[in-house]
Amino acid sequence: MSNVYQRLSEQGLVLPPELVPPPGVVFPFEAVRVVGHRVYISGHGPQNPDGSLYAYRGKVGREVTEQQAYEAARLTALSILGSLHRELGDLNRIVAWNRVFGMVNAAPGFNRMPAVINGFSDVILSAFGPYIGAHSRSAVGLAELPFDIAVEVEAEVEIH
Repeated sequence: MSNVYQRLSEQGLVLPPELVPPPGVVFPFEAVRVVGHRVYISGHGPQNPDGSLYAYRGKVGREVTEQQAYEAARLTALSILGSLHRELGDLNRIVAWNRVFGMVNAAPGFNRMPAVINGFSDVILSAFGPYIGAHSRSAVGLAELPFDIAVEVEAEVEIH
């Protein structure tokens, strides 16, 4: 077992299968696009280990607590890692996490988006270590997210 997979396993973290879109929804884009040594990752939301969408949905600070949203961000990291694994074949090909753009479905007045998106960063840093896992990041609040998910993240990595 390689380092990234071993670290995930030691933490009891499981990569979910590919998300099955809700009935009638078509995604006319790639979840992961490789261009040379750069990998662009489309926005992903939180998935349970069985691949279904995370149950806690709605606005953070209203229907969803900050802790539930932090967990949603952790699950979003695993969703992205699952997509990267399917596309790249081996997560150990990743040599750098370049950027992360975290979006939070925020209720009016909720302003702790960075604390929520820390859930994503914590998974990446624990799986890839402080050098490869280090990334630039934004964490913003939005009025709505698809399917009423609490968190969405897009990212870019570099591979060898």
